[in-house]
Amino acid sequence: MFGADAWRSVEAATLSGGAILVALLVYGIFIALNGIDPFAVYRVLFLGAFGTWFSLEATLTIAAPLMLTALCTAIPARAGLLVIGGEGALVWGGIAAVLVGMCAAQAAPAFGTIAVLAGGALAGGLWIGFAGALWLWRGVNETISTLLLNYIAIAILNHLISGPIRDFGETLKATSWSIPSPFRIGTLPHLNVHWGLAVGIAACLALWVLMRRTTFGFAVAVLGANIRAAQVAGLPTARLMMFSCLTGGAAAGLAGALEVAAVHGAASESLVVGFGYAGILVAFLARQNPAAIIPVAILVGGIAASGGLLQRRFDLPAAAAAVLQGCIFISVLASNTLYGRWRRRIA
Repeated sequence: MFGADAWRSVEAATLSGGAILVALLVYGIFIALNGIDPFAVYRVLFLGAFGTWFSLEATLTIAAPLMLTALCTAIPARAGLLVIGGEGALVWGGIAAVLVGMCAAQAAPAFGTIAVLAGGALAGGLWIGFAGALWLWRGVNETISTLLLNYIAIAILNHLISGPIRDFGETLKATSWSIPSPFRIGTLPHLNVHWGLAVGIAACLALWVLMRRTTFGFAVAVLGANIRAAQVAGLPTARLMMFSCLTGGAAAGLAGALEVAAVHGAASESLVVGFGYAGILVAFLARQNPAAIIPVAILVGGIAASGGLLQRRFDLPAAAAAVLQGCIFISVLASNTLYGRWRRRIA
């Protein structure tokens, strides 16, 4: 017989899988109405995501930041907060990585790399922690505040790379100073994917253990299920919420630092490519389960990686992959109305 946790996992996986299938069906109808064979599009989607070694590496490269930005939504959600500020936290992580890298330019390479990543995580954690503090002590809705904070972070980034920290040697686009090359992060052995993938997987697994296998995680789950019950039980609700916001923000900030240290080498508008928003989709598809975020991020990363191939093969707009992601997101939201019904019937 399955236990309660097993039934929850089976139900969550079934609903998420069904939501993806429904989204693919709707997307296929949309494609067919434009005179394109939907099955040919599905084949190209798979080819662009997983069909070759090169496409698999591209998928995993995109999946790395998605894992971390998804945690920015998933961890606070377990405490009952809907945080959608992963994009802003990622941007601040990238900015902090550059500033810390320049300040620690004379440090040993290993120390400098750790400082760059830690600085990015701290900046992202404080950014989302600020939104959590606004909710706790001023009653500001965390969803609205984190959404607006995304735009504020992007505006600050554009200001900084346009003047205060701009590298005027770069003429093609506004770019910040570069972090010292010894602080850059290389790729995994035998795989042209940076170490951010391993960091993302490790973070997801560590937080899964924390949230599913510790008394602290149980306290957060109680808080997320019923704040009144948590208060009656004497749980430190304010501290639990702040920790969840700080942890989620730190994960997204770490994603931004990794993008600077492993991909771009500096902060620029290239940081703002929607990883934070796609991470919301990943978190919802994974049903706020940190371990499930790993395969879901790879799936969503594959969809994003195949966008260019869809554009070349079928002359579709560049946003074709984003349309599929949107269909999946709407389908997931609709499937949430069914969550818990199977368990109630079984009980």
